[in-house]
Amino acid sequence: MEQHAVLIPAVIAVAPNGARKSRHDHPALPITPAELAAEAKACVAEGASMIHLHVRDDEDAHTLDVARYQDAISAIRDKVGDDIVIQVTSEAVGIYSADEQMDMVVKLQPEAVSLAIREIVPEGSEEKAASFFSEMQALNIVPQFILYSVEDLHRCDDLMRNAIIPFSNPFLQLVLGRYAAGQQSHPRDLIPFVEALDAKRHWSVCAFGPLEHAAASCALAMGGHVRVGFENNMMLKSGNIAGNNAELVRQAREVTEAIGRPLATANDLRRMF
Repeated sequence: MEQHAVLIPAVIAVAPNGARKSRHDHPALPITPAELAAEAKACVAEGASMIHLHVRDDEDAHTLDVARYQDAISAIRDKVGDDIVIQVTSEAVGIYSADEQMDMVVKLQPEAVSLAIREIVPEGSEEKAASFFSEMQALNIVPQFILYSVEDLHRCDDLMRNAIIPFSNPFLQLVLGRYAAGQQSHPRDLIPFVEALDAKRHWSVCAFGPLEHAAASCALAMGGHVRVGFENNMMLKSGNIAGNNAELVRQAREVTEAIGRPLATANDLRRMF
């Protein structure tokens, strides 16, 4: 009798607000520490094991302010304890330099951080990046590398081969589409990435617009992980606007149930990386 293949538990991450959305986009967009904590609790209940965290300044604009991150992290921990991995963003949004992004990470020392390869390692800065990654490793900060194209993936591979990136099998976030007016992602956008990926890599997908769920479903069926949430999409598969991020997480969880794939807990995710 053939044995069933062991399915890697699926990581569902939630990106509840992002850097650009406002309450004009959705009245329930979580912004304050208390709102982010409540959203984290609701999303954990639906199956999320990681929150991709953005914080805002007094004008609700994107910021990498360490104190504001600390406030949000504390509020989330008070609400859900260790039941979710808190991954902060280092996203530049055209405001922050690579040095400022790295400085935030070292000062904050978060559990996890997302890092866009094209932002954090611009051409010619490899030596500085190598030092930063080594410091991250010493501080036990888990990276997830954001890749916007197959070219970014190849660059990441090169940086690993040349020991600029010292992490042996880092978590990769594949972004299907771009921030632009009318941007829509499609599940087929995943194909070039998958064809270029090493089969042993851990990867996740996020997608823009109403086909977010379709793209996430494809990724889950192919053994990848997913990030869903208001940062990239506010629409349910029905075509209705989601009431909150937890509804988008629930949709992803239902896919894992339909395909018989177990869900990763926060501790499963910590063991993976």
